[in-house]
Amino acid sequence: MALASMTGFARTQGTSGAWSWAWELKSVNGKGLDVRLRLPAGWEGLEPGLKQAASRVLSRGNVNANLSLTRTDPGVSVRINEDVLRAVMSSVRRVATDLDAPPVRLESLLGIKGVMEVSEAEESEAARRAAEQSVIAGFEAALASLAAMRAQEGTALAVVLGERLDGIARLTAAAEANPARRPEAIRAKLAEQIRTLMDTGANFDPDRLHQEALMLASKVDVREELDRLVAHVAAARAMLAEGGAVGRKLDFLAQEFNRETNTLCSKANDVSLTAIGLELKGVVEQFREQVQNIE
Repeated sequence: MALASMTGFARTQGTSGAWSWAWELKSVNGKGLDVRLRLPAGWEGLEPGLKQAASRVLSRGNVNANLSLTRTDPGVSVRINEDVLRAVMSSVRRVATDLDAPPVRLESLLGIKGVMEVSEAEESEAARRAAEQSVIAGFEAALASLAAMRAQEGTALAVVLGERLDGIARLTAAAEANPARRPEAIRAKLAEQIRTLMDTGANFDPDRLHQEALMLASKVDVREELDRLVAHVAAARAMLAEGGAVGRKLDFLAQEFNRETNTLCSKANDVSLTAIGLELKGVVEQFREQVQNIE
Protein backbone atom coordinates (compact mmCIF):
# COMPACT_ATOMS: atom_id res chain seq x y z
CA MET A 1 0.00 0.00 0.00
CA ALA A 2 1.35 3.42 -0.98
CA LEU A 3 2.21 6.14 1.49
CA ALA A 4 -0.27 9.03 1.59
CA SER A 5 0.01 12.69 2.52
CA MET A 6 -2.64 14.45 4.59
CA THR A 7 -2.82 17.52 2.34
CA GLY A 8 -4.89 17.70 -0.82
CA PHE A 9 -7.72 19.34 -2.76
CA ALA A 10 -10.56 18.02 -4.91
CA ARG A 11 -13.60 19.45 -6.73
CA THR A 12 -16.54 17.75 -8.42
CA GLN A 13 -19.75 19.09 -9.90
CA GLY A 14 -22.90 17.80 -11.54
CA THR A 15 -26.65 18.14 -11.99
CA SER A 16 -29.76 16.21 -11.04
CA GLY A 17 -33.09 17.37 -12.34
CA ALA A 18 -33.50 21.02 -11.37
CA TRP A 19 -30.45 20.97 -9.11
CA SER A 20 -26.83 21.87 -9.91
CA TRP A 21 -24.25 21.01 -7.25
CA ALA A 22 -20.52 21.38 -6.65
CA TRP A 23 -18.27 19.88 -3.96
CA GLU A 24 -14.94 21.34 -2.80
CA LEU A 25 -12.78 19.28 -0.44
CA LYS A 26 -9.61 20.50 1.25
CA SER A 27 -7.50 18.50 3.69
CA VAL A 28 -4.54 19.43 5.89
CA ASN A 29 -2.55 17.78 8.67
CA GLY A 30 -4.36 16.52 11.75
CA LYS A 31 -3.82 14.15 14.65
CA GLY A 32 -6.94 12.19 13.72
CA LEU A 33 -9.70 12.37 11.12
CA ASP A 34 -11.88 15.47 11.47
CA VAL A 35 -14.42 16.00 8.66
CA ARG A 36 -16.22 19.35 8.72
CA LEU A 37 -19.16 19.70 6.32
CA ARG A 38 -20.81 22.90 5.16
CA LEU A 39 -24.23 21.99 3.79
CA PRO A 40 -27.06 24.28 2.60
CA ALA A 41 -30.14 24.58 4.76
CA GLY A 42 -32.41 21.60 4.37
CA TRP A 43 -29.61 19.21 3.42
CA GLU A 44 -28.14 18.62 6.88
CA GLY A 45 -29.61 15.11 6.99
CA LEU A 46 -26.87 13.92 4.62
CA GLU A 47 -24.09 14.70 7.12
CA PRO A 48 -23.87 11.35 9.03
CA GLY A 49 -23.68 9.29 5.84
CA LEU A 50 -21.11 11.61 4.28
CA LYS A 51 -18.87 11.41 7.33
CA GLN A 52 -19.06 7.62 7.27
CA ALA A 53 -18.08 7.65 3.60
CA ALA A 54 -15.05 9.84 4.43
CA SER A 55 -13.94 7.51 7.23
CA ARG A 56 -13.94 4.57 4.80
CA VAL A 57 -11.48 6.37 2.52
CA LEU A 58 -9.33 8.51 4.84
CA SER A 59 -7.58 7.73 8.13
CA ARG A 60 -6.18 11.08 9.25
CA GLY A 61 -6.36 14.77 8.43
CA ASN A 62 -8.59 17.80 8.90
CA VAL A 63 -11.01 17.80 5.97
CA ASN A 64 -13.24 20.74 5.04
CA ALA A 65 -16.03 19.86 2.58
CA ASN A 66 -18.27 22.55 1.11
CA LEU A 67 -21.43 21.84 -0.91
CA SER A 68 -22.82 24.53 -3.23
CA LEU A 69 -26.35 24.02 -4.56
CA THR A 70 -28.36 25.90 -7.18
CA ARG A 71 -31.90 25.12 -8.30
CA THR A 72 -31.89 25.88 -12.02
CA ASP A 73 -35.65 25.48 -12.61
CA PRO A 74 -37.53 26.13 -9.39
CA GLY A 75 -40.93 26.12 -11.12
CA VAL A 76 -42.05 29.52 -9.85
CA SER A 77 -45.79 30.22 -9.73
CA VAL A 78 -47.35 33.68 -9.34
CA ARG A 79 -50.80 34.28 -7.78
CA ILE A 80 -52.56 37.61 -7.34
CA ASN A 81 -54.90 37.81 -4.37
CA GLU A 82 -57.73 39.63 -6.12
CA ASP A 83 -59.79 40.18 -2.96
CA VAL A 84 -56.89 41.98 -1.29
CA LEU A 85 -56.12 43.92 -4.48
CA ARG A 86 -59.76 45.15 -4.78
CA ALA A 87 -59.80 46.23 -1.15
CA VAL A 88 -56.52 48.12 -1.59
CA MET A 89 -57.70 49.80 -4.81
CA SER A 90 -60.95 50.86 -3.18
CA SER A 91 -59.08 52.44 -0.28
CA VAL A 92 -56.61 54.13 -2.62
CA ARG A 93 -59.43 55.66 -4.76
CA ARG A 94 -61.20 56.99 -1.70
CA VAL A 95 -58.05 58.61 -0.33
CA ALA A 96 -57.15 59.98 -3.76
CA THR A 97 -60.61 61.59 -4.07
CA ASP A 98 -60.43 63.11 -0.58
CA LEU A 99 -56.95 64.51 -1.14
CA ASP A 100 -57.40 65.29 -4.84
CA ALA A 101 -54.28 63.20 -5.50
CA PRO A 102 -53.26 61.68 -8.85
CA PRO A 103 -54.27 58.05 -9.42
CA VAL A 104 -51.88 55.33 -8.24
CA ARG A 105 -50.37 53.03 -10.88
CA LEU A 106 -51.28 49.34 -10.72
CA GLU A 107 -47.67 48.10 -10.47
CA SER A 108 -47.28 50.12 -7.27
CA LEU A 109 -50.23 48.30 -5.77
CA LEU A 110 -48.86 44.91 -6.75
CA GLY A 111 -45.82 45.56 -4.58
CA ILE A 112 -47.94 45.74 -1.44
CA LYS A 113 -47.47 42.73 0.79
CA GLY A 114 -50.21 40.14 0.36
CA VAL A 115 -51.37 41.36 -3.04
CA MET A 116 -49.04 39.20 -5.14
CA GLU A 117 -47.75 35.83 -3.90
CA VAL A 118 -44.72 34.20 -5.52
CA SER A 119 -43.94 30.59 -4.61
CA GLU A 120 -41.83 27.74 -5.85
CA ALA A 121 -43.52 24.59 -6.99
CA GLU A 122 -43.13 21.79 -4.47
CA GLU A 123 -40.43 19.28 -5.34
CA SER A 124 -41.52 15.68 -5.70
CA GLU A 125 -40.12 13.14 -3.25
CA ALA A 126 -38.61 11.11 -6.08
CA ALA A 127 -36.82 14.17 -7.51
CA ARG A 128 -35.45 15.03 -4.07
CA ARG A 129 -34.16 11.49 -3.49
CA ALA A 130 -32.50 11.50 -6.91
CA ALA A 131 -30.83 14.85 -6.15
CA GLU A 132 -29.56 13.58 -2.79
CA GLN A 133 -28.13 10.43 -4.39
CA SER A 134 -26.41 12.54 -7.02
CA VAL A 135 -24.89 14.79 -4.34
CA ILE A 136 -23.69 11.77 -2.33
CA ALA A 137 -22.16 10.20 -5.44
CA GLY A 138 -20.40 13.50 -6.15
CA PHE A 139 -18.99 13.56 -2.63
CA GLU A 140 -17.64 10.02 -3.01
CA ALA A 141 -16.07 10.96 -6.34
CA ALA A 142 -14.44 13.99 -4.71
CA LEU A 143 -13.16 11.76 -1.91
CA ALA A 144 -11.58 9.41 -4.45
CA SER A 145 -9.94 12.36 -6.20
CA LEU A 146 -8.69 13.74 -2.89
CA ALA A 147 -7.27 10.35 -1.89
CA ALA A 148 -5.51 10.07 -5.27
CA MET A 149 -3.89 13.47 -4.80
CA ARG A 150 -2.82 12.60 -1.26
CA ALA A 151 -1.33 9.33 -2.54
CA GLN A 152 0.59 11.21 -5.23
CA GLU A 153 2.05 13.57 -2.66
CA GLY A 154 2.75 10.61 -0.39
CA THR A 155 4.90 9.03 -3.09
CA ALA A 156 6.98 12.20 -3.29
CA LEU A 157 7.24 12.35 0.51
CA ALA A 158 8.46 8.74 0.62
CA VAL A 159 11.40 9.74 -1.58
CA VAL A 160 12.24 12.70 0.68
CA LEU A 161 11.97 10.59 3.85
CA GLY A 162 14.17 7.92 2.30
CA GLU A 163 16.82 10.56 1.62
CA ARG A 164 16.62 11.77 5.23
CA LEU A 165 17.04 8.20 6.49
CA ASP A 166 20.06 7.82 4.22
CA GLY A 167 21.50 10.92 5.87
CA ILE A 168 20.83 9.57 9.37
CA ALA A 169 22.42 6.23 8.46
CA ARG A 170 25.46 7.98 6.97
CA LEU A 171 26.03 10.16 10.02
CA THR A 172 25.48 7.22 12.38
CA ALA A 173 28.18 5.31 10.49
CA ALA A 174 30.45 8.38 10.70
CA ALA A 175 29.94 8.51 14.46
CA GLU A 176 30.68 4.79 14.66
CA ALA A 177 33.96 5.26 12.82
CA ASN A 178 34.95 8.44 14.63
CA PRO A 179 38.47 8.05 16.11
CA ALA A 180 37.35 9.63 19.38
CA ARG A 181 35.25 6.52 20.06
CA ARG A 182 38.19 4.13 20.02
CA PRO A 183 39.10 2.65 23.41
CA GLU A 184 42.65 3.98 23.19
CA ALA A 185 41.35 7.51 22.51
CA ILE A 186 39.02 7.30 25.51
CA ARG A 187 41.84 5.98 27.69
CA ALA A 188 44.15 8.77 26.54
CA LYS A 189 41.48 11.36 27.30
CA LEU A 190 40.92 9.90 30.76
CA ALA A 191 44.63 9.68 31.43
CA GLU A 192 45.04 13.33 30.52
CA GLN A 193 42.22 14.34 32.86
CA ILE A 194 43.68 12.25 35.69
CA ARG A 195 47.14 13.78 35.19
CA THR A 196 45.58 17.23 35.37
CA LEU A 197 43.94 16.33 38.66
CA MET A 198 47.10 14.78 40.10
CA ASP A 199 49.13 17.84 39.15
CA THR A 200 46.98 19.92 41.45
CA GLY A 201 48.73 18.25 44.38
CA ALA A 202 45.48 17.18 46.01
CA ASN A 203 45.41 13.89 47.92
CA PHE A 204 43.20 11.48 45.90
CA ASP A 205 42.27 7.96 46.91
CA PRO A 206 43.61 5.73 44.08
CA ASP A 207 40.70 3.27 44.39
CA ARG A 208 38.12 6.05 44.28
CA LEU A 209 39.94 7.65 41.37
CA HIS A 210 39.81 4.32 39.51
CA GLN A 211 36.08 4.01 40.11
CA GLU A 212 35.46 7.54 38.90
CA ALA A 213 37.50 6.82 35.78
CA LEU A 214 35.38 3.73 35.03
CA MET A 215 32.18 5.71 35.51
CA LEU A 216 33.44 8.47 33.23
CA ALA A 217 34.40 5.92 30.60
CA SER A 218 30.88 4.43 30.67
CA LYS A 219 29.30 7.87 30.38
CA VAL A 220 31.15 8.70 27.16
CA ASP A 221 30.34 5.35 25.54
CA VAL A 222 27.69 5.89 22.84
CA ARG A 223 27.48 2.27 21.76
CA GLU A 224 23.83 1.88 22.80
CA GLU A 225 22.75 5.12 21.12
CA LEU A 226 24.38 4.14 17.84
CA ASP A 227 22.81 0.67 17.94
CA ARG A 228 19.39 2.18 18.54
CA LEU A 229 19.82 4.66 15.70
CA VAL A 230 20.67 1.80 13.33
CA ALA A 231 17.61 -0.15 14.52
CA HIS A 232 15.34 2.89 14.15
CA VAL A 233 16.55 3.50 10.59
CA ALA A 234 15.76 -0.12 9.69
CA ALA A 235 12.30 0.16 11.29
CA ALA A 236 11.52 3.41 9.47
CA ARG A 237 12.57 1.92 6.12
CA ALA A 238 10.28 -1.05 6.74
CA MET A 239 7.35 1.29 7.47
CA LEU A 240 7.97 3.28 4.30
CA ALA A 241 8.02 0.05 2.32
CA GLU A 242 4.83 -1.14 4.00
CA GLY A 243 2.98 2.13 3.31
CA GLY A 244 -0.55 2.80 4.48
CA ALA A 245 -1.46 4.89 7.51
CA VAL A 246 1.95 4.78 9.24
CA GLY A 247 2.22 8.48 10.07
CA ARG A 248 1.78 8.02 13.83
CA LYS A 249 4.39 5.26 13.95
CA LEU A 250 6.87 7.34 11.97
CA ASP A 251 6.22 10.30 14.26
CA PHE A 252 7.06 8.13 17.28
CA LEU A 253 10.27 6.99 15.58
CA ALA A 254 11.17 10.61 14.86
CA GLN A 255 10.94 11.31 18.60
CA GLU A 256 13.17 8.32 19.29
CA PHE A 257 15.70 9.53 16.72
CA ASN A 258 15.77 12.89 18.45
CA ARG A 259 16.20 11.33 21.90
CA GLU A 260 19.15 9.17 20.84
CA THR A 261 20.78 12.07 19.00
CA ASN A 262 20.52 14.34 22.04
CA THR A 263 22.09 11.67 24.23
CA LEU A 264 24.88 11.16 21.73
CA CYS A 265 25.66 14.89 21.77
CA SER A 266 25.65 15.01 25.57
CA LYS A 267 28.02 12.02 25.80
CA ALA A 268 30.43 13.15 23.07
CA ASN A 269 33.97 13.38 24.40
CA ASP A 270 35.41 15.13 21.37
CA VAL A 271 34.46 18.13 19.25
CA SER A 272 34.47 16.02 16.08
CA LEU A 273 31.87 13.64 17.54
CA THR A 274 29.83 16.60 18.78
CA ALA A 275 29.87 18.06 15.26
CA ILE A 276 28.50 14.80 13.86
CA GLY A 277 25.81 14.78 16.55
CA LEU A 278 24.73 18.34 15.73
CA GLU A 279 24.52 17.57 12.02
CA LEU A 280 22.54 14.47 12.87
CA LYS A 281 20.09 16.58 14.91
CA GLY A 282 19.47 18.75 11.84
CA VAL A 283 18.68 15.78 9.60
CA VAL A 284 16.44 14.22 12.27
CA GLU A 285 14.49 17.49 12.54
CA GLN A 286 14.02 17.54 8.76
CA PHE A 287 12.76 13.96 8.95
CA ARG A 288 10.34 14.86 11.75
CA GLU A 289 8.95 17.85 9.84
CA GLN A 290 8.18 15.74 6.77
CA VAL A 291 6.64 12.98 8.86
CA GLN A 292 4.02 15.47 10.11
CA ASN A 293 2.50 15.36 6.61
CA ILE A 294 2.07 11.57 6.49
CA GLU A 295 -1.37 10.04 6.98
